Amino acid sequence: MSTPSTPDDRKPRADAERNRARVLAAARALFEERGDEVQMPEVARAAGVGIGTVYRHFPNKQALVEAAAEHRFAEILQFARADCLRDPGSGTGLARYLRHVGRMLAEDHGLSASVVAAVGSSAPRGEMLAQLEAAVGALIDQGRAAGTLREDLTVRDVYMLVGGLSAVVRTGSGDWDRFIDLTLDGLRPRRDTGQ
Repeated sequence: MSTPSTPDDRKPRADAERNRARVLAAARALFEERGDEVQMPEVARAAGVGIGTVYRHFPNKQALVEAAAEHRFAEILQFARADCLRDPGSGTGLARYLRHVGRMLAEDHGLSASVVAAVGSSAPRGEMLAQLEAAVGALIDQGRAAGTLREDLTVRDVYMLVGGLSAVVRTGSGDWDRFIDLTLDGLRPRRDTGQ
């Protein structure tokens, strides 16, 4: 006789989580490739699951797009915490963060377009926004302490710059890496030239 705590009772939960992860991975790959044109049955085929499985996890395409965006934000947050905050003395964490965001936006161009089409903005929201803001705030504090960032830089400023970076990538209006170089020049501490 089995009880609710037996491994057999947990197996469907693990399978459900694996299926959800497969659907998300397939959706991200398809959105990256084809943007908002992707339909739910295509995601099911690419994930190797039935359409019912997709709809059990994501009731509509907007929910799937939002989950894919949230997954990308979680990866950015993990990178900020694991890579950018690890060497506080260097003061280079914010630069690494901006370059990583630029790479992800360039690689996930179709996902960004899908998110904008589905929800009107590609910016993070809710708890994810709060966690990213905390990480960016810590990066700013590290840069100030190391003397690499100007004292008046705020988290809002960084998000404004990320918005500009996103526009450069989305419209193809220039070299996003150069945009970051110019941005970083503007973030350095101001020197009093006596003029």
